[in-house]
Amino acid sequence: MSANSGVRLDVWLWAARFYKTRSLAKQAIEGGKIEVNDAAAKPARLVHIDDRLRITRGLERIVIRVLATSATRGPATIAQALYAESAESLATRENEREMRRLTGAGFDHPQKRPDKHSRRLLRGFKEGSG
Repeated sequence: MSANSGVRLDVWLWAARFYKTRSLAKQAIEGGKIEVNDAAAKPARLVHIDDRLRITRGLERIVIRVLATSATRGPATIAQALYAESAESLATRENEREMRRLTGAGFDHPQKRPDKHSRRLLRGFKEGSG
């Protein structure tokens, strides 16, 4: 696209492969997970080159600068060329990832092995019959 024209924010997030579908991108925007130039945004807001986006996905917080606009979803290599992550954002994400790895966050070990009754309940739950 030309440098003057913009692309809808939800379409750009989908094309840049931050979200698997456009509707997921729209939900994230409406949920306040996306900021454009430090302001709340709407899905139809146009994204231009040099805009700064702050994206929150789960525990990750990503700050990027838009390098190019695209309304079509292509290969990952092309999608990664649409933006550049700031050095501070990258360092922060790496530190947080390392802290989660060291503390074992997200993996809560049970106090003891499940007994016979608990194993049956788990098996039933996994098979969908209970």
